[in-house]
Amino acid sequence: MKTQYICSNCQSSFHKWMGKCSSCNEWNTLIEEVVQKKSKAEQKKEIWQDNSATKHKPLNLQDIENEHYQRLDLGDQELNRVLGGGLVPGSLILIGGEPGIGKSTLLLQMTTRLNKKVLYVSGEESAAQIKMRATRISDKSTSCFIYSETNLSNILKEARTLAPELLIIDSIQTVATPFLESSPGSIAQVRECTNELQRFAKENNIPIFIIGHINKEGSIAGPKLLEHVVDTVLQFEGDKNYSYRILRSLKNRFGSTDELGIYEMFNGGLRIVSNPSELLLSQSDEDLSGAAVASTINGGRPLLLETQALVSRAVYGTPQRSATGFDLRRLSMLLAVLEKRAGLPFGNQDVFLNIAGGIKVMDPSLDLSVAVALISSLNDIHVSSKNCFAAELGLTGEIRAVHRIEQRVAEADRLGFDKIYISKYNSKGLDQSKFNVEIVALSKIEDLIHHVFS
Repeated sequence: MKTQYICSNCQSSFHKWMGKCSSCNEWNTLIEEVVQKKSKAEQKKEIWQDNSATKHKPLNLQDIENEHYQRLDLGDQELNRVLGGGLVPGSLILIGGEPGIGKSTLLLQMTTRLNKKVLYVSGEESAAQIKMRATRISDKSTSCFIYSETNLSNILKEARTLAPELLIIDSIQTVATPFLESSPGSIAQVRECTNELQRFAKENNIPIFIIGHINKEGSIAGPKLLEHVVDTVLQFEGDKNYSYRILRSLKNRFGSTDELGIYEMFNGGLRIVSNPSELLLSQSDEDLSGAAVASTINGGRPLLLETQALVSRAVYGTPQRSATGFDLRRLSMLLAVLEKRAGLPFGNQDVFLNIAGGIKVMDPSLDLSVAVALISSLNDIHVSSKNCFAAELGLTGEIRAVHRIEQRVAEADRLGFDKIYISKYNSKGLDQSKFNVEIVALSKIEDLIHHVFS
């Protein structure tokens, strides 16, 4: 029996421990693993006895028929949307998130709505604990089977016997195969167990959900190979101080990676938020300075968010820059554009930016609303809460066009806004008569200041 040290970041192997990996230059990433190498004679014997190479021949691209997947409806419109329209048979889905964020609750709640035979394997909780949670979320399912086990061989044996239509593993870090002597959760165990589950899913055409832990950096624990093996990677995130939970798609072989699902956590489980715009916007009737509404697009869904800014004179010499839910480097860029192109003195001001609701947005169409919120807070001038903004701000002070502008305008119109400010390059071909909201086209940052703050 031999041991070697494997880097958890790049999977390079070494014969002795080192503080720094010489391949990826990361510190403290080498983990000791037990390996059992076969002799060259045994490897050669296995290669000659393997006849799988003769079973599959190369095919011409034109001769391959398209496969039409019959997706499985999970009874959860948010989860269906993020997966690309439903669950593909034989797919392997990995869900990661912080402890206590609601990963197990999300999947257990899904099984109660799904009228299919489901095998829920838990290596962290007993069957009685899972029953308590199921009772709390109003369990009425008669086709969900609970199995508390960490041995992968026993799990696959029971899965073949039961023949479920969906298999859930909670979590992959607690499952271990008896063919490796390393402890559960190690790189070798996670990699081997995931490969075995992938092989089982493809051979039996059974979709499998895998719950994965995350490390202190926020990425999924274990080897990076884990995310390459699975078909879909979902990130379940949220702030414990907020009741909202965001389900994002980081990788999806059967759909888009831009989709977003929003839930609200309460005592009875997770509630689907079908209209998040009304919940994320401010409920205040007064017009306050430093706030502006942005029209964004997340996947196929238009979403209206409130951007809040606070600008105050720097007391401690060096101005502070802080952003929550928004890229800090992009905030610095917007401040430089406003100071250079509009002559606004942000250089000696502390700037704090927040996206209301505790969610993170990367859509560049937020630029215009962020600029309006910053100018509003700097001059202490309120902006009407019935105004909406959707445009990107360039380094030259030009207001640039964004994609799918008609959906953004339609969402603002549906929620009863009076005006929406967009780029003049988006206004070409846009029919104003179709909407009740007034469309204001802008070309430069000077036009924005003139129309909004004059």
